[in-house]
Amino acid sequence: MIRLTKLNRSSFVLNCELIETIESTPDTVISTVNGKKYVVTESVEEVVDRVLQYKGRIAGIKEIST
Repeated sequence: MIRLTKLNRSSFVLNCELIETIESTPDTVISTVNGKKYVVTESVEEVVDRVLQYKGRIAGIKEIST
C-alpha cells in the first residue's frame, strides 16, 4: 500500500499490487487492473519509487535505491 495525493490535495492509500500502468499525460495517471484510474500529484518516478520501497519493506530489504 502506498500513500498518494489526488489533484484536490486529498491523500489516499492505493494497493500497489493492483497497478497496471502509470502514465505522464502531463498529469500522472495510474490505471489499475480493475479498470479504475487515479490522477495524482506525484510524478511517475515518485510513484515507482514508492512502489519499490513498499515491495522492499515487504521483502525485508531495508532500502532500495532507484
